[in-house]
Amino acid sequence: MRERFDIVVSGGGIAGLSAAAAFGSQGYSVLCVDPAPPVMAEADPASDLRTTAFLQPSVDVLTLAGLWERFEAHATPLQVMRIVDAGGEQPEPRVSHDFDASDISDQPFGWNLPNWLLRRECVARLEELANVTFRPGIGTRRLTTRESAAIVGLSDGTSIEARLLVAADGRNSPMRQALGIGVRTTRFGQKALAFAVTHPVPHGNVSTEIHRSGGPFTFVPLPDRDGKPCSAIVWMETGPEAARLAALPEAAFEREMNRRSCGMFGQLKLASRRTIWPIISQIADRFHGQRTALMAEAAHVVPPIGAQGLNMSLADLTALTRLMTPDNLGEAAPLAAYTRQRYPDVALRVAGVGMLNRASMIAAQPLRDARAAALNAMYSAAPVRRTLMQLGIGVR
Repeated sequence: MRERFDIVVSGGGIAGLSAAAAFGSQGYSVLCVDPAPPVMAEADPASDLRTTAFLQPSVDVLTLAGLWERFEAHATPLQVMRIVDAGGEQPEPRVSHDFDASDISDQPFGWNLPNWLLRRECVARLEELANVTFRPGIGTRRLTTRESAAIVGLSDGTSIEARLLVAADGRNSPMRQALGIGVRTTRFGQKALAFAVTHPVPHGNVSTEIHRSGGPFTFVPLPDRDGKPCSAIVWMETGPEAARLAALPEAAFEREMNRRSCGMFGQLKLASRRTIWPIISQIADRFHGQRTALMAEAAHVVPPIGAQGLNMSLADLTALTRLMTPDNLGEAAPLAAYTRQRYPDVALRVAGVGMLNRASMIAAQPLRDARAAALNAMYSAAPVRRTLMQLGIGVR
């Protein structure tokens, strides 16, 4: 017997769970599946120790989904984004500028939360919605589409019929591949180390991005831990160097990270295990197929710079919830409109973040000097500074 839902969400990451919560909160019957059960405890060896900063425009769709009230109690506000160039002969700050949200808004740039906690709160929200079914440990295997429905075959052998399939199943999306939608991928030869640290100097809700070579070393504010200021770190390096760092004994790794942090917050102490992630950028040729919408990493991937990744995914979700109605759910016209709305903005951000990433990787001293001069010039022109901040967080 084939089960029927209004919407099937393929993917149980933060974006897929948020999509299930948003459409479920609008009254649709929703099935969300993911082959890997979500890890919802920080101490779990498989937990995602990265953090996510939700920028201002994402709050509306999270509120629609019934998620923001859950997230807000755990969130650390990001009032200032500090860009530091440490590209001189010695690893020490030589240019530092603050981008303050008060220049463009009465709200912070965004709010930061650990990814494992976001998954926990998303799953708890789905449990409140009687019209949403979440089946972790089950993935999507087959897809057949027709004008009236998408027929989705699951890994447990069951078959599901839905008016709309939302593919939020990652950068190697099996549903995107089933539709024959191609992607353009850029590889930077980088990996990112993600971990948490404590430090003696308070972060003051400032996100600090330190540029030297190999990629940025970024402090993202977290709540205090064991009575000490705490930050999440994303440290981007060339692949071989990241692998070397990840394999170091803890004491040797701490020496390396304290050198790379340029002493910005005093002596850093590792407060979690280290995880390592590949860095690419990617964009799908289009964001829809018959009865299917691609969102999140199934549609686009960017390096972790400027908190763009998940906020782009939530902009996808915002567009889908506005374009889809009970009368036109999954039909060709709103799906084509979805690609038209989202593709130009996504393409611009994929290109822009890619350029920033390449600038952060620069090793040659003359080019590092030019980067520092460009940062000074950008900050000194107030209209340029405000425009960049507005573009970055997606407000006008």
